[in-house]
Amino acid sequence: MEKLKNFFWFCSGVNQEILQKTPTEHSKYIGMGATVFFTGLFAAISGGYALYFIFNDMALLWRIFAAVIFGCIWGAMIFNLDRYIVSSMKKGGGFWNEFKMATPRIILAAVIAFVISKPLELQIFHTSIEYELEIMKQKDIKLQETTLTSRYTAEMATLASQIKSLKGELTQATLQRDRLDEIARVEADGSGGSNKRGAATIYKIKKADAEKAQQELSNLSENNLPLIQSKQKELDKTAATIEGLKSSIVRGAYDGFDKRLDALGNVSNKSATISIASIFIMLLFLAIEMAPVLVKLLSSRGPYDDILENDEHIFQIERIEQMTLRSQLSFEKLELAKQTGNYALEQEIANKKNYTRRFKEAEAEISQEMINKWKREELERVHAGRLSGI
Repeated sequence: MEKLKNFFWFCSGVNQEILQKTPTEHSKYIGMGATVFFTGLFAAISGGYALYFIFNDMALLWRIFAAVIFGCIWGAMIFNLDRYIVSSMKKGGGFWNEFKMATPRIILAAVIAFVISKPLELQIFHTSIEYELEIMKQKDIKLQETTLTSRYTAEMATLASQIKSLKGELTQATLQRDRLDEIARVEADGSGGSNKRGAATIYKIKKADAEKAQQELSNLSENNLPLIQSKQKELDKTAATIEGLKSSIVRGAYDGFDKRLDALGNVSNKSATISIASIFIMLLFLAIEMAPVLVKLLSSRGPYDDILENDEHIFQIERIEQMTLRSQLSFEKLELAKQTGNYALEQEIANKKNYTRRFKEAEAEISQEMINKWKREELERVHAGRLSGI
């Protein structure tokens, strides 16, 4: 139990030597340290879960190993950040001064809470997400196949149109032949045409027309059927090519972190309940992430803060005394150098002062001469302007 207490004190960033002198503060800093620890623990779990799906193209063992390592690093970073912020916030400056100091951390907490909450939301709503992932997968597969087929759509449409046109010609020729055959038949039995049974002359004419239509149909069939077969083979070949390309499409794993986030967004849009639950989960983690700072802000000033402030004050006084002593020693050395008659130094200083004085005098003379020259030029310009005006 003593080790656990010391561990939570370490998590809170407290000075344990000072804290030992203030027994009434022990529980407060145990709670503060536990808050910092569990914030880091949640961050490690969430980060590891997110990275598990980020490394989804790796072997399972390496995937787990990478998720554990990077999750621990992420959790340690958040833990160290919270510990530093809590330990660096001093009580006694007033609530608003402390709040201003904590504002950057509060903003950062909002960002971190969003990052932490999303991976855990993916696990909480994993059933709905898996269902939505399958729908998204089928849509993507259909889109890939449609995109692939569109490359051959024009070619297949042309072949199909040509086949349809050739078959249409045969159909029209067949109908024409059948119509003329029917005319010849009814002329032969007297039920149509001239209404005379056995009208040989008219029948021969009608029969000749029917035979001519049959010959045209035969010729058209000899020409069109090979073309139809050829174009049908091309059409079948193109269809087979498309099917081959479809089967060659690589269907990768559809469980990446980005896909799951998209699925979570789709599920939230479809279900108001899940959308509201997602918001409250994020608010929960926001409160957890802000807890170390809020605990420090809301905690009252205690004996530990008084002792710490007194020790820091003593340190500042000692520091000022040391600086004053060093300044006094430097001053005494300078006085000693002057008293021992460091003539060369004094002479050098005097020469520099004389040089500076002469330089300033020369600079003043040059400036005055420039002003006088400018004045003469301006007067000459004004005088010339008056003469030109006359």
